[in-house]
Amino acid sequence: MSDSLISSRRNPLVKRLRSLSSRKGREDEELLLLEGTHLLQELIRCNLKPVELVATERWCQHHLHLLEQLGASTPRRLVTDEVLTAALSTTTPDGVACVCPFNVLPNPPTDVHFLLVLDRIQDPGNLGTLLRTALAADVQNVWLGSGVDPLGSKSLRASAGALLQLPHHRFGPDEDTAISQLKDELKRLAADGMQVVATLVPDSAAPLQAVPYWDLNWRLPTALVLGTEGSGLHPELLACCTHAVTLPHSPRVESLNVAAAAVPLLLERRRATMTATSQQSG
Repeated sequence: MSDSLISSRRNPLVKRLRSLSSRKGREDEELLLLEGTHLLQELIRCNLKPVELVATERWCQHHLHLLEQLGASTPRRLVTDEVLTAALSTTTPDGVACVCPFNVLPNPPTDVHFLLVLDRIQDPGNLGTLLRTALAADVQNVWLGSGVDPLGSKSLRASAGALLQLPHHRFGPDEDTAISQLKDELKRLAADGMQVVATLVPDSAAPLQAVPYWDLNWRLPTALVLGTEGSGLHPELLACCTHAVTLPHSPRVESLNVAAAAVPLLLERRRATMTATSQQSG
C-alpha cells in the first residue's frame, strides 16, 4: 500500500481513473477499469492480477484475504471514500477498484464452433446479461456490431466480469462501418459451412423460413445473431443469415427482451450436446 492516504479529489489519480470510464480513455491507455469487489474477485479467480489497486482503508481491513492473494507486488493506492466516489462511475462504490491492461482479456480460439453475434445492443444491462449467459452456454467468441461498449463499467458489472473469460470483438467504431464489416464476416462464415442463425419474432415476414429454436440442429457449427432492442436485426445482416429460429410465446406479448430471449437459445446448444453425449455413452 502507498505510504500516504489520498484525501484530495484534485489528486491526479482521480482524473486518471475517470478517464478510464470512457471508451477513448481506455483505448488511449490500453487499460481497463474494474469497479467493485466482485470484479476483483473474478480477476483473481481467473488467475489474473491488476497493475494497480485503489481502495479505502475500511475495505482493506475487511478484505485481507484478497490482499494476500494479490501479493505485495501489486501497487496499491489508499484513498478516502470521497476520493473513490469522485474517481469512479459507480454511484456508491463498495470501496475498491483496480486497473488492468487490455492483455488480460482472452484471445479467441482458432477453431470456433459456437459464436454469438450482437447487432447494436444499446442497453449495458442487456449486454452484460447476454455476455454472462454466453459464458454459461460455452460460447467461444462474441462479435458486437457497434452499440454499447462492453468494457464500460455498467456492462462489466452486469456481466459479472464475463469478458475476463469470454473473447470478444467490437466492430465499428460507427454503426455503418460495423454493419458493413459484420456483413462480410457473416458471409465468410456461411461460405465456410457455418450455419448463421437469425433470431426472429413469431410470424415474422422475413424471407427466411423460421423454425422453433428446438428444431434447429444446434450441434452443427453455429453463429447465433441477435438484433438490437428496438428494431431487431438489421436487414443487411438478416440477408446474410442461412437459418432462422423463433422463440414461440403468447401473443399477448409483442416481443421479448433480447437478453431474456437469448437464455433458452444459447443454452439449447448445451442441452443438445449433453443429450447427444448421454445417448452415446448409454
